Amino acid sequence: MKRRPLFLAMAAVLGLTVASPTFAATAHKKDEVKALHSLIDKQQQQLNQQQQDLQMLRDSLKRLEGAQQQVQVQIQAQASAPPPAAKESSFKDQMAPTFSSGPGVSVAMHGWVSATAFHQDKSFIFGNGTNAEFPVPGSAGALSGIDVRNTRLWFDFTGSKFVGNWQGGGHIEVDFFGGFNGTGAFSGQMEIPRMRQAYLILQNPESGSKVIIGQQFNLTIGLDNVPASLTNLAFPLGYSAGGLIAWRFPGAVYMQDLNRGTTGPKWRLDLGAFSGDWSGPGSNVDYQTAGNVGFSPQLEARLHVEDKSWLAYAVVHYSKIDLRGVTGTSPTPIKPSFNSEAFVVGANWHPGAWMFKGSWYTGTGIGQLFGALTQFGDIQDTGGFFQAGYSFTPHWSADAFYGFSKPNNNDVITWMGQGSAGRLDNRQVAVSLNYIAGAYGFGLQWLNDKLQSTTNGVDRQTTSGNQLSVSAIYHF
Repeated sequence: MKRRPLFLAMAAVLGLTVASPTFAATAHKKDEVKALHSLIDKQQQQLNQQQQDLQMLRDSLKRLEGAQQQVQVQIQAQASAPPPAAKESSFKDQMAPTFSSGPGVSVAMHGWVSATAFHQDKSFIFGNGTNAEFPVPGSAGALSGIDVRNTRLWFDFTGSKFVGNWQGGGHIEVDFFGGFNGTGAFSGQMEIPRMRQAYLILQNPESGSKVIIGQQFNLTIGLDNVPASLTNLAFPLGYSAGGLIAWRFPGAVYMQDLNRGTTGPKWRLDLGAFSGDWSGPGSNVDYQTAGNVGFSPQLEARLHVEDKSWLAYAVVHYSKIDLRGVTGTSPTPIKPSFNSEAFVVGANWHPGAWMFKGSWYTGTGIGQLFGALTQFGDIQDTGGFFQAGYSFTPHWSADAFYGFSKPNNNDVITWMGQGSAGRLDNRQVAVSLNYIAGAYGFGLQWLNDKLQSTTNGVDRQTTSGNQLSVSAIYHF
């Protein structure tokens, strides 16, 4: 019994000695587990950061791909866009004014230099070269030449103030179809300038109103719907010959935007009153024709609508023709008076690289508008044209044109010798290949016109004329 305390003490010492390594090993394992968890957390953080970096890289790649797609779309749009048409508005709006004529008034001088080499197998009316419309019946003999009469110059005046929100401006325009200086050996190279248009402009940007006063085209022609050609500029394709009727008259036009400030297609109403005109019986250069008797202006109205890639319009025309003349005593073998009436519709559409234009009219007594194949009388006439074009590249394009004019044959025969020249029917076809680069343009065009006519109301004669032309133009 005396040895039990000593034994227990020795057992306790031995127990502690055995247990110490176990406790140490356990503590060591806890430290390892803790370090392992710390390492795992650190690797998880690195993995999360790598995933974030990868996502940012993916987002950057998507933005880059989107930007590349936008650039590609722009490149395709530029490649499919048609080249600028050879007309005044293509370059006029891109030019800055060249000088000033007074405080706040800017003057811009624009125009083009045009030269056309041509060869044709018939003589044409109203002249050869770029003045050709339809062949002279029965004409024979080929001819060729170089024509520069399409060269044109105009001045635009802008910036002058009127009253309130109204602003003023003006436009003066000339070309060289005024004839030739004399009839001698060198007259063919001395072209005379011709006044085309001269008018003043009053416009109110707030209300969308515009007034044009002076010599200008009447409303039966859509100047934004003229057939494209680098040869037929002053005398467009189809002019009198097939589907295009109009002339320039002194007068006044009021234009009013109908839905200004709204989205979608833009509507506009145009109202015009122009000086009367006719072929006699009095002086055509002294306001004594049948169209100037009393107060008889030519009255017209046009409804115009357009959107980004298309436009359309409809026009009505009316005037009074009194063949007794200003004195009231001129002989009237057919009838003393009649109405000049016409209805015109037109449209064009530019889907991508394509271009489509067209117009159709019907009317009576419209010789002063170059209708009825420019024959004067109470002659009913119907005509129209269609043109399609395609731009292969931003520079190269091709156009195809067809136009017709079909006067009432009985009316033509009735008025023969009294304003009718016996022109019964006309068909015009033209095909062109064009190259446009900036302000420069070059075109190759073939034109065929087939005219049916009569000399006595009984016989019928068909005359077909061809013209091949190469044109060059520079806009400034």
